[in-house]
Amino acid sequence: MGRFRANLMVCAGSGCVATKSLKVKEAFEEELQKRGLEKEIDVVLTGCNGFCAQGPIITVHPDEIFYEKIQVEDVPYLVEEHFIKGRPVEKFMYKEPTEKITIPSMHEIPFFKHQVLRVLRNKGIIDPEKIEDYITRDGYLASAKAVTAMTPEEIIKVVKDSGIRGRGGAGFPTGVKWESCARMVSDQKYMCCNGDEGDPGAFMDRSIMEADPHAVIEGMIIGAKAIGATKGYIYVRAEYPLAVHRLQLAIDAATEAGLLGKNILNSGFDFDLEIYQGAGAFVCGESTALMFSIEGRRGMPRLTPPRSTEAGLWGKPTVLNNVETLAAIPQIILNGADWFKSLGTEKSTGTKVFSLTGAINNTGLVEVPMGMTIRQIVYDIGGGVPGARRGRKFKAVQMGGPSGGCIPESLIDTPVTFEDIQKTGAIMGSGGMVFMDNSNCMVGMAKFFLEFTTDESCGKCPPCRVGTKIMLDKLSDLTEGRGKEGDIEILEELSYDIIEGSLCGLGQSAPNPVLTTIQYFRDEYESHIKDKWCKVGVCRKLTTFFINEKVCTGCGACMRACPSKAIIGEKKKPHRIIQEVCIQCRTCYDTCRFQSIIIGPADYKGDPMALLKE
Repeated sequence: MGRFRANLMVCAGSGCVATKSLKVKEAFEEELQKRGLEKEIDVVLTGCNGFCAQGPIITVHPDEIFYEKIQVEDVPYLVEEHFIKGRPVEKFMYKEPTEKITIPSMHEIPFFKHQVLRVLRNKGIIDPEKIEDYITRDGYLASAKAVTAMTPEEIIKVVKDSGIRGRGGAGFPTGVKWESCARMVSDQKYMCCNGDEGDPGAFMDRSIMEADPHAVIEGMIIGAKAIGATKGYIYVRAEYPLAVHRLQLAIDAATEAGLLGKNILNSGFDFDLEIYQGAGAFVCGESTALMFSIEGRRGMPRLTPPRSTEAGLWGKPTVLNNVETLAAIPQIILNGADWFKSLGTEKSTGTKVFSLTGAINNTGLVEVPMGMTIRQIVYDIGGGVPGARRGRKFKAVQMGGPSGGCIPESLIDTPVTFEDIQKTGAIMGSGGMVFMDNSNCMVGMAKFFLEFTTDESCGKCPPCRVGTKIMLDKLSDLTEGRGKEGDIEILEELSYDIIEGSLCGLGQSAPNPVLTTIQYFRDEYESHIKDKWCKVGVCRKLTTFFINEKVCTGCGACMRACPSKAIIGEKKKPHRIIQEVCIQCRTCYDTCRFQSIIIGPADYKGDPMALLKE
């Protein structure tokens, strides 16, 4: 890439592709050819840039100019100004949501500035469909070193000394797992990658597979040499077609180059790799269910022990690591254990990749050192909560997906490490962070996640199959006005029974969102039961909306937005809501810029102004 005066990098992760970045790339190529610049400027399709909400994203190197939300019609003007007149176009650059300050350089944007890229080191700067780009960035040097110059024991020692723990959720030490499998005597062993990312709001593994598929493959080669495996599988859900496509291209290219397959680099070591597409069952993210699925059987967990390292695929010793774990391995082998441990904490070493979604200004994919606090992620990287000027405040973050828990604002200074997050009642999980503000109902959030796990239960064991359904019915009662005294205690008791009696991690962790929301937001549960009142106006059957006539300016925004035409009033005079027509949709509350909407209990007949004191 160095022979070009400039490199125009077009993000082609799933998010940007969905916003037509491929058409933008074609428009750039056509425009550059029209201007006679096609030999001076190389247009490169990259994997996910990370700043997903700003797509389509274009970065110009070597100046690292960052352009966001570029449309096809913007291309001629941008080429004219930037590449012909030499004037970077400010209107396409990133602006801080609070300060409205334009920041041209990608690495000065707070979202990127506070990150440390190791697993994501190639994101946005290589074409994931070209093995040459990966090799230029020291790709396959680590696997070459492992295969030709290291013994299995040496590889395992480096991985153990690095302290890396599984990034898929459980946080089990990777080196210990590899060592356990390496000790097993068998005529066949398997190395597997878990790319069956199913948590709502999580897209870390998908983005890594799309942006840097060779890193995952290289990590698997190193792991296979360490444990003595000759066959490997990458389990990817079929809903990730772009990841599947790029992984297959990478496998084919690596095999053709002699970096994968038979007699790798003339070392005598064989390792064949195959992609297996899952059908989207969340439970197949569990190791034993995943292996049953690869075998062609129904994806249902089995009792352990024996562990997969003892008897996994087809009863043979098998190691299963997640995408992020494997993508980190080449850098550990290349740079050493101490290098990896130089970031993070004593028990949670290295960096961690997270996806930021929900009530956060900067949604996307980030990589940060272990030990960074939730506050730093929310405000320094995430840019805070949208609508802060309208009274929106950070309320909680759900970590670990439906298997995790809600961490409240009072614990915002909690360091993000395996042990510290576990103390809150949540789990690190694979890295999904779903942020909530003070407009979110925590009872409703618990119900949302429990609906997911109830639906995704394989049904094999009664505690999970029956218990989660009973809990979901109780939560539905609470959100629909049928809650009664004792329901909270029933939910807690059921939660502990399900955790104790469930066969696999899905059932054992399914109650976590309920337990943590009860622990930190019990007052909301009690309000739903005793007062029949959802104070944030999310649960329709527990809500009545009023307009504060002392604050209403009569701007008419709520009246225009109301789908049931329940709001009446004259321009520049206070409006009011016709309760018989109101459908409690909350549109008026979300629309009003003056915070003039009052939320009251269901069928409230008292003075709305008295509710302001609540």
